[in-house]
Amino acid sequence: MPMIKKLLGAVALAGALSISGQALVNPAMAQEPVTVGGAPMFADRDIIDNAVNSADHTTLVAAVQAAGLVETLKGDGPFTVFAPTNAAFDKLPDGTVESLLEPEMRDALTGVLTYHVVPGRLTGQDLMNRIRANGGTYNMTTVAGNPITARMNGNRLVIIDQSNGGALVTVADVLQSNGVIHVVDSVLLPRM
Repeated sequence: MPMIKKLLGAVALAGALSISGQALVNPAMAQEPVTVGGAPMFADRDIIDNAVNSADHTTLVAAVQAAGLVETLKGDGPFTVFAPTNAAFDKLPDGTVESLLEPEMRDALTGVLTYHVVPGRLTGQDLMNRIRANGGTYNMTTVAGNPITARMNGNRLVIIDQSNGGALVTVADVLQSNGVIHVVDSVLLPRM
């Protein structure tokens, strides 16, 4: 698989090639989309346009809508989003999600959601390279203004929140037109 990625990258850099007079499609756009929550995630669509199709992210989508963050996440970015699944939200204490979705809790909900977003486009490989270069951890500042830390657990990428809770990246590098999504198995919580 790494050899295929290298070849695709080389072809993409060279631009469209011609075989028998026919131009090939840019390989980066021709790659099969990653499937998340039973739906293909297309690299030419934005974070919201893809997320709404994932059956595993209906809670996250509802929360983003309730917080009024749809237009932000449809913006140019780029953004790196650590996207908790429905099962991740289910791990929270009973009533937490329902409480956060109440209109009077919009600021708290926005704080939690923007704690899952880092400015820029950081692929899994980018994160692993920075973890190695920084002696085993890589600290990031989220859009909420609070820190999260990336580190490795064996060959798995883990994101640590301010309360020392960890979220395992279960699907990395879901490329978007305005960033990248990494699916995580727990909700990250800022210090409140």
